[in-house]
Amino acid sequence: MKIAVLDWYTVNISGDIPTTQLEELGEVKIIPLTKPEETAANIGDADIVLCNKVLITKEVMDACPNIKYVGLFATGFNNVDINYAAEKGITVCNAGQYSTNAVAQQTFAYILDRFSRIRDYDTAVKNGEWERSPAFSYFPVPTSELAGKTLAIVGYGSIGRKVAEIGSAFGMNIVISTRTQPKDCPYEVTDLFTAAEKADVITFHCPLTEQTAGIINEEFLSHMKPSAMLINTSRGGVVNEADLAAALSSGKIAAAYLDVLVKEPMSPDTPLKGAKNCVITPHTAWAPLETRQRLVDIVCENIRAWQSGKPQNKVN
Repeated sequence: MKIAVLDWYTVNISGDIPTTQLEELGEVKIIPLTKPEETAANIGDADIVLCNKVLITKEVMDACPNIKYVGLFATGFNNVDINYAAEKGITVCNAGQYSTNAVAQQTFAYILDRFSRIRDYDTAVKNGEWERSPAFSYFPVPTSELAGKTLAIVGYGSIGRKVAEIGSAFGMNIVISTRTQPKDCPYEVTDLFTAAEKADVITFHCPLTEQTAGIINEEFLSHMKPSAMLINTSRGGVVNEADLAAALSSGKIAAAYLDVLVKEPMSPDTPLKGAKNCVITPHTAWAPLETRQRLVDIVCENIRAWQSGKPQNKVN
């Protein structure tokens, strides 16, 4: 079988993951990145298409009649017209729960950065401030314990549950906001605005849907404490970026840590670029080597399952 990998750089730009597994499954064509106008040509007569963000539209599927299977290097599948794929008999499979540990880890990297202020103190030491201190311990920048603070988690899938588990280990009070009542949840479950009002930290781990698009907006932010921090590692579209930038710059909330933006790569004119107390990372929470290797493993396992007639992680 012929396999076209359309945007390998999105998974392996650093070149640390070999293509050996893929090559065991068929004749592989690796394309680093694919522009929309190049999609059909890059697929050609491939039977299997693997991608992360490339749009697989009705037009693409019609132009490439050999496609039998679309595999996603992602959990989300909104870049594929799954209904039309089903009409064409094309199986579409995603890769879920590969990044749980990595995203939870980065969430707490943000929290610890804010509460322990390691970067600030490292800068102070390197600027000679400790050398000039009259006392043995130098702490002009306030720090705080996590124990006793309220951590509100929006979304209670695998990542939300892992974040809650870690927060509990730190002695934090956990509050959950999710669209469906979770079974056997040991934590307080409440609505979004109540979660915002209670939170010292509020972190988003929800999918981007019609209901969640832009939910971090002026109204939501008005319910947060001025001392609270906001984290988003889910999807950039859950944030109204202008509203968040305004809240940060006016001091309505204390800080925001973001791994995702509405437009990626980041647009130079995003209002968040110069916002006060706004830390932005370039969509890296899912990117540890072990996490990306796990993703490739799942994608390959999905192909093997489909080839054996027992598809797994099928979304259509």
